[in-house]
Amino acid sequence: LSAAMNQLGSAKSQGLVGEKPNGYLGVVKNQNNAQDIVQLINTARKEQYQKLSKSHKVALGEIEVLAGKKAIEKTPSGLFIQVNGKWIKKP
Repeated sequence: LSAAMNQLGSAKSQGLVGEKPNGYLGVVKNQNNAQDIVQLINTARKEQYQKLSKSHKVALGEIEVLAGKKAIEKTPSGLFIQVNGKWIKKP
């Protein structure tokens, strides 16, 4: 997981990985080890979301949507985000 976290910034800036509104990462271009990075980080994110869901007694889906919204807001301009199922560069 730590290796995937270290590679995430680079994968995002290369346009291989982007943030989705469901709180998870998605593969924009399946090159290098983009799929591996996405899978490892999404697994860790899901574990965190499930913990939050339990501790706050909120549905997992609500946590995921909130996390997705925050992740997209934090995404710097020029990196990929998913809007209506399509990958776009954030303006």
